[in-house]
Amino acid sequence: MARSATNNSSCSRPTDMPDTLLQPDRGQAARTIDLIAPDAYDAWLGGQPQRVRTALAAQRFTGKAGSAAVFVDEDIHGIAIAGPADPWSLAKLAETLPAGTYRVAGEIGPAALGWVLGQYRFDRYRRPDDTGPRILLTRDAAGIEEVLRVAAATALVRDLVNTGAGDLGPTELELAAEKLAREHHAALTVTRGDTLAADYPMIHAVGQAAVKERHPRLIELEWGDPAHPRIALVGKGVVFDTGGLDIKPSAGMRLMKKDMGGAAHALALASLVMAARLPVRLHLLIPAVENAIAGNAFRPGDVLRSRAGLTVENTNTDAEGRLILGDALTKAGEGKPELILDFATLTGAARVALGPDLPPLFTDDEDLARDILAAGDALSDPLWRMPLWSAYDDMLKSDIADMVNAPDGGFAGAVTAALFLRRFVPQDVAWAHMDVFAWRPTAKPGRPKGGEAYALRACYAVLKARYPRG
Repeated sequence: MARSATNNSSCSRPTDMPDTLLQPDRGQAARTIDLIAPDAYDAWLGGQPQRVRTALAAQRFTGKAGSAAVFVDEDIHGIAIAGPADPWSLAKLAETLPAGTYRVAGEIGPAALGWVLGQYRFDRYRRPDDTGPRILLTRDAAGIEEVLRVAAATALVRDLVNTGAGDLGPTELELAAEKLAREHHAALTVTRGDTLAADYPMIHAVGQAAVKERHPRLIELEWGDPAHPRIALVGKGVVFDTGGLDIKPSAGMRLMKKDMGGAAHALALASLVMAARLPVRLHLLIPAVENAIAGNAFRPGDVLRSRAGLTVENTNTDAEGRLILGDALTKAGEGKPELILDFATLTGAARVALGPDLPPLFTDDEDLARDILAAGDALSDPLWRMPLWSAYDDMLKSDIADMVNAPDGGFAGAVTAALFLRRFVPQDVAWAHMDVFAWRPTAKPGRPKGGEAYALRACYAVLKARYPRG
């Protein structure tokens, strides 16, 4: 079913991130924040009155990079110690200072983002925080809009991932895409039912056991001038993953509301591309399913036919994400894009290898790898390149089909999952796969425990650099 997004449906209420948190500095009355480089702290401290030195000493504040403190010097002041290009140096103050208006003594730089995200709260299921906003004045008035865009996109990922699966199914992902399409005058196409079964058989197979209201679908959004370079963003949208008939233990199922984190990333990145009006023809694809258990659930040993015509022996129903991505990547490739980026909460093996905060990057394109890694380092949004080791392709061999979806033994699980996806990407297309966790298990300033965006800012920076506005 193809349509323009024109109705008034919307996804769940987003977190309120006021666009007033950053304002141009026109000399308004404001309290002062000192943002200081670590090597300048001792000199700064030596110039302060004894009452300030005493207050900081009482807090055992030593001027360590990334630390912050609040003290009273005729008024409430804050001090933050910023490492180089640190977006989070002001985040702790944004969380702890009282409501009011502040200005930084010096350049704010990338710390403006942390100031805004330090005030993120997910309050759908509890009483909202009523402490009031902390407003930051900045002399970089031209940069305010971009900071707020990135903060809003990050909040979108967090909101979607934090929402319980009972409140966020395939329909709600569709409504989130529809909202973006409506805001940016994009075209939305949703394929479901018999057409999905015929044209995208692996997406249908994974999601067919869900109740009718949560039936599987492929959500597509297209935006931009068809004459511009075509790019595709693909996000894994498993709204809840029981593991299927290869059922997960309860501990493994606990966080599976976040298994649509790849879709959240793709939606957020698409929102940034469209809001910045990059000169691209954007194709967003989200295969949205619930991996449920019922009498018609797909089984271990079933042989699935893919949209690409390849057959897949299903050796593990809990390796479902790569199946739905296979069909979506095939459709993305049919549009002949010059670039495909996919995001997926794909493997536990990636977490074992690199932990929750460092998503693996898989790509055969050296230029793309270099650009994404460099952007991640520059923006404190790091990734780590992992090998698409072709010698492990043999692990995907099947005795009865073209391949298996999950090799026996568990070795190199993140690599073999990426190799599986590579079989559905045209060889002449630059492609990168991000195996994101989409969850922060421990809170840090500006980054609360819960849903989180990883590699989003890095990938956005790459797209801006590759497709600059004239």
